[in-house]
Amino acid sequence: MKQAKWGRLLLTAALMATTGAAMAADKVDFGKREYDSKCAVCHGRSGKGDGPYRALLSLPPTDLTVLARRNNGVFPFDGVAQSVDGRNAVKAHGSEEMPIWGRDYSLAAGERYFDVPYFDTAGYVQARVLALTEYVNRLQVK
Repeated sequence: MKQAKWGRLLLTAALMATTGAAMAADKVDFGKREYDSKCAVCHGRSGKGDGPYRALLSLPPTDLTVLARRNNGVFPFDGVAQSVDGRNAVKAHGSEEMPIWGRDYSLAAGERYFDVPYFDTAGYVQARVLALTEYVNRLQVK
């Protein structure tokens, strides 16, 4: 009886370890997912401003890979976050060129979590903006 108990315990531990390793291997890159779904069509997969919509825009998209270089080697994290969420109007974006993702994230949170009274919409928006901004930081050329 005790051997069967230990056998089940070892089997459970082995399954948990395997599942944990598989989950770690399948880790989602939330910032990359946000970038690919929201930004890559204009700024390109690599962030160089060469996305498939480039030809449709009146102003060429910014090369996001050189933001730190243009800022004396320091990535302008807050400025990028403000450009993403709409607090910082970017003249080159014009009035309709770039969606303001902060507003869209807020609307999405309201639609998805309207029935959760304790849900923090502002936290949801901030998490998505920060994930996207952090990914743009990773695109910087060294």
